[in-house]
Order: sequence, then structure tokens, then C-alpha cells
Amino acid sequence: MACDFRFDGDPAAARAALEGAFAGVDVIVQEAAGRRRRMLVADMDSTMITIECIDELADYAGIKPQIAEITEQAMRGELDFEGALDARVALLKGLDASVIDRCHAERVVIMGGARELVRTMRANGADCYLVSGGFTLFADRVATEIGFTRALSNILEFAEGKLAGTVARPIIGAEAKRQTLLEEAAAHGLSPEHCLAVGDGANDIPMIQAAGLGVAFHAKPKTAAAAAARVDHGDLTALLYAQGYARRDWVV
Repeated sequence: MACDFRFDGDPAAARAALEGAFAGVDVIVQEAAGRRRRMLVADMDSTMITIECIDELADYAGIKPQIAEITEQAMRGELDFEGALDARVALLKGLDASVIDRCHAERVVIMGGARELVRTMRANGADCYLVSGGFTLFADRVATEIGFTRALSNILEFAEGKLAGTVARPIIGAEAKRQTLLEEAAAHGLSPEHCLAVGDGANDIPMIQAAGLGVAFHAKPKTAAAAAARVDHGDLTALLYAQGYARRDWVV
């Protein structure tokens, strides 16, 4: 399932030589010292869960293709995240609030390895933060189910039991994700080097680049290119192996 190879030399050269050299195998090149991280900051949609929640809400409204295309463009970094979020939420105006619970029950699936990653890190003293450009009504429940320390996400606004088509300010986007990592690390007496960050979209790039180990998980090309490590094949347990946790050490 996983193995370590220790070597001396240039890590960048090793990564360039090894990534993609073995079909279906993920390669993470890092310094051996400090590989076990003391904090996790993670994206939610398409990272800790298998869906994009806003796209699934749009499906209930009958406009999924229209919104999903905007989501894809934003995650590829082709659109401003805040503007794209406002535009998509505006299209959901009038959707009954009860759809949120229905969508959560019917569509939200926890990503493989998410529980093991978070619960094992927390059992070993790490704090874990779910920081999402998605919505509190999903993120808070997902964070509780997986075992995160805390969640930070966007707040949908309602009027008379229906979506108002707006999102409360401030928007949780790329800079908020990066700032959460830096501020929580400082609050715990850690440096960013002690942190692990993982996400898939362009708005995850700043936090991924700020972390000691920043991982693009089944990510869009721009994000994968910007990250120091990438997981294209395995599930989130790859990040436990990367930190030196043997299978027998996992908390499930």
C-alpha cells in the first residue's frame, strides 16, 4: 500500500523524476524531519466530501449544468471566486430551505480516508480545521461527522423560509483559508512548517503554498502545478502514510 525510500540529494529533482514514473502510484517527496504535522487545514467540497454542494443544490433547482460550469471555472482559477459564488447563489434564490437538509441526507458522501486522517491526527495531538468556500449548513455537520476541531465556511441568507440568493459577508475564500492556517498555527505556537493543508481548487492554492506540506488532492491542473505534493490516485489515507503513520496506528 505504501513504502518509504530515503535518499540524499535534491528533493525537487527527485520529485520531477518520480512523479508519474509508476502508473497509479502517488509520490510525495519531503524532508524526513518534521514529516508528522501538528495541524491540518482542509478544504471541504471535492476534498473531504465527494461532491460540490452548490452544484447539488442547483440540481434540486433544475439548473445544475448552468451552475456546475461556473463552479468548474472558478475551481480552475478562471473566474474570481467571490464573484462566481455570488453569481451562483443568486441563481438559487427562492429555493426552499428544506432542500438543504434533503441535499445533505441524499448527496453528501464523506471522502475515503477523511475520517481516518482527521481522527488519527487529532488522537496524536494535532488540531484540524475545515475551511470551506461552501456553506455552514453543510460544513458544520461534515466537520462534526469527520471529527474536525472547528469549521469555517460561508453563511447562506434566507428570507421567509427560502434562499435569499445572497451570502453573508465576509466571504470565506482563498485569503481567508490562508489566514486561518497562519493564525491558528500562531495561536498554537506553531510555524506554518508544522502544518498540513489539502484542497483541490484554485482558491486552495494560497493555504497549500503556506503549509509545510501542501497537498493538491485529485486537483484541478492549476492547483496541482502550484502544490509541493499531489495525490492523484489514492484516497486521503495517503496523507497518513506521508506523515509516517503505519496502518496499525490509524484511528477509525
